[in-house]
Amino acid sequence: MKSVLSIILIAAAVGLVTSATAQQQQAVNFSLKSADGTSVELSQFNGKVVVINFWATWCGPCRKEIPDFIEAYKKYKSKGLEIIGISLDQDGWAKVTPFVKQNKINYPVVLGDAHVVQNYGGFNAIPTTFIVDRNGIIVDHTTGTMSLKQLEAKLKPLL
Repeated sequence: MKSVLSIILIAAAVGLVTSATAQQQQAVNFSLKSADGTSVELSQFNGKVVVINFWATWCGPCRKEIPDFIEAYKKYKSKGLEIIGISLDQDGWAKVTPFVKQNKINYPVVLGDAHVVQNYGGFNAIPTTFIVDRNGIIVDHTTGTMSLKQLEAKLKPLL
């Protein structure tokens, strides 16, 4: 498992960024728990544009983009944007809860697992972000850090 985490960290640290338009792939529904035990399901956000961001507290590039995700959520939530942060921290809420509070993350954060990663292509680097349109179709997949400007360019046509 450490070798997988090393590959993820190296790919993210190098700034590996790829973006591809998905080929009209339906986003897979998931049900994951938030810190308070509430289930968060992708299907709750039908009819909205959803950013699904896979990240971890120990990932420098992930930490770098979070303030931009917070800003995007503030600016576009009223226009139908939802962001779901899926933490892949193996230490779970013990690490994630203080990080969320300290960084004042304003969007739902849940703990992910190997199953949800596999359902989203089994990627091997974080941050990895998927953008799902109002019809539940994955319209963008990016590996690597996204700035607010890059995120807005992808979101504005969908909102």
